[in-house]
Amino acid sequence: MATNSSNGTTTTKPPPMPSPLRNSKFFQSNMRILVTGGAGFIGSHLVDKLMQNEKNEVIVADNYFTGSKDNLKKWIGHPRFELIRHDVTEPLLVEVDQIYHLACPASPIFYKYNPVKTIKTNVIGTLNMLGLAKRVGARILLTSTSEVYGDPLVHPQPESYWGNVNPIGVRSCYDEGKRVAETLMFDYHRQHGIEIRIARIFNTYGPRMNIDDGRVVSNFIAQALRGEALTVQKPGTQTRSFCYVSDMVEGLMRLMEGDQTGPINIGNPGEFTMVELAETVKELIKPDVEIKMVENTPDDPKQRKPDISKAKEVLGWEPKVKLREGLPLMEEDFRLRLGLGVSRK
Repeated sequence: MATNSSNGTTTTKPPPMPSPLRNSKFFQSNMRILVTGGAGFIGSHLVDKLMQNEKNEVIVADNYFTGSKDNLKKWIGHPRFELIRHDVTEPLLVEVDQIYHLACPASPIFYKYNPVKTIKTNVIGTLNMLGLAKRVGARILLTSTSEVYGDPLVHPQPESYWGNVNPIGVRSCYDEGKRVAETLMFDYHRQHGIEIRIARIFNTYGPRMNIDDGRVVSNFIAQALRGEALTVQKPGTQTRSFCYVSDMVEGLMRLMEGDQTGPINIGNPGEFTMVELAETVKELIKPDVEIKMVENTPDDPKQRKPDISKAKEVLGWEPKVKLREGLPLMEEDFRLRLGLGVSRK
């Protein structure tokens, strides 16, 4: 609820309904859902899931910086689907009930390529989507990131941990950009009564990842399929937790439909060192490939593991797909896209 103080009195004004037909007695309009960044890796899988419900109409807004129309080709032309080439740093005027705000490059290669654009996407893009949510009375979900915890001094990381982030490092455009985005979400919630949801998503993998996006799972699989050495950044003992994309999408949808604002960690608490991940990829995909140590990048977190107690308690969610089950599915996707054919294992 928005509170307005004038002449010494306080009035409370609820956000507007997205449509006068929303509570109609005789006609129930479809749920209109905007997905920013919906042509990307996680966004396109979310669209697939949302489109399975015949009562959903889905609008995707994407500028294709990291996303691709190919990820959505099965839906183009569908009567309940609309695709808009749009950059969220510019205002967007649409009438929707829910907003999944995923738009932002999430791989270091992409967000370091244009750090100013990255922070604009996180700050101005989130401001624009919150302005839209305020105008039409939509509920908005922000996909924040485990990077808000920086190089954590607490392990595993609960939502109550404030993080350990370098504000002037080469990754700060993403880390601090998402932290500001979370601040904006809560300020709009407190000041204007906007219904918000914040998911802090941890490392996610699966089909449709950009093959050369610089993230460790896609790097290792692409290198193994090309017969190249798997390059592990030193010292190799740094840890990550990997969530399969279908589990991630399920978590995001449960958060959107639930009554918790968050932030809530969405990720897989299974923790692997980079050497362990490389050994697993080597075993499953190409046993004769070499593993080579290379220099690390600045501000690379030493450990990353979500505490998902809150997600289990309030969303009834926990990941189901194990790493050894998900990696072969991603391998098959990469094989097809690299023109290598289906594995004969």
